[in-house]
Amino acid sequence: MTRLREGYGVASELMNSENLTEFAKRYAKAWCSHDPESVAAFFAENASLTVNGGPPTPALEIARGFMRDFPDMTVTFDKLEPRKDRTAFHWTLAGTHSGTGNRVRISGYELWKIDNDGLIAESKGHFDAAEYERQLKHGVEPL
Repeated sequence: MTRLREGYGVASELMNSENLTEFAKRYAKAWCSHDPESVAAFFAENASLTVNGGPPTPALEIARGFMRDFPDMTVTFDKLEPRKDRTAFHWTLAGTHSGTGNRVRISGYELWKIDNDGLIAESKGHFDAAEYERQLKHGVEPL
């Protein structure tokens, strides 16, 4: 039985570069869905997700937090970059922070390890935390 929702994830298929690109597009789309379960469906059952070197946290919890904090959030898929046995998923997040009302636009990447079932087994997320904090306080001009 697969945990993936139709249109969002990939079940048991060889992850070549074309499949990874489609996977990444669906992953970004899941973040834009405002449904944290859609994001969590991309992760293996015991996957680890860290953000900027923080503690491993369930993907569902991370997704819920960002979706709560940025109710109008969009995540765009910028590019994929192979790195040894990992893949870097580069993204840009844009949205209005619910607590400050300030507009944020920040780019970063997740370093993925994909398991044999075609799910994310490990993701290490990275973004400029100082710039993120600056934008939370002062905002950024919309494009």
